[in-house]
Amino acid sequence: AAIRQTPWPGATLENQAFTPAALRETRRQGRYEIVHLATHARFLPGDAQSSYIQFGDQKLRLTQMAALGLSSPPVELLVLSACQTALGDLEVELGFSGLALQAGVRSALASLWSVSDAGTFALMNEFYYRLKQTPQKKAEALRQSQIALIRGQVALQDGALQTSRQAIPLPFLSQADRTERLSHPYYWSGFTLVGSPW
Repeated sequence: AAIRQTPWPGATLENQAFTPAALRETRRQGRYEIVHLATHARFLPGDAQSSYIQFGDQKLRLTQMAALGLSSPPVELLVLSACQTALGDLEVELGFSGLALQAGVRSALASLWSVSDAGTFALMNEFYYRLKQTPQKKAEALRQSQIALIRGQVALQDGALQTSRQAIPLPFLSQADRTERLSHPYYWSGFTLVGSPW
């Protein structure tokens, strides 16, 4: 909901409504150029059939990325904010982000390791704000967002995400995460942009 507050119109598919078929239909109706999958994913080295992204009704296997229809209409940016979505190995070289590119996505933003939910929310919120400022420069928007976390311009304080623009209450935070500086590389350095930087 907080990400949808950015100036881009959007649609949300949650829980059981979040299915591959619903995603394809929503994109067909709205021609969304950005698709953000904020769901659990698991990359298991050596076996493409065991790695998956969790949808509301099924686990979408790594080998099924093309079935999402991300090339028709083309997706400009696919954000895979779950854990380990940029990983690959010798047997499964491309991983989720690489297969998304192969399936027709222009750029994919994905993670290299297990990530913090609260830290990821903070980084993504800042990334979309920065992307709106420089829409043709995805890599620069990511870099500026990471710098904002490093400098403490974005932090979790008293159960809210504090930015230079706003405070967003986050009732889902655990007590341990309610106040946290996000400058440590754990929160921001695991995300990488694959494909076109603009």
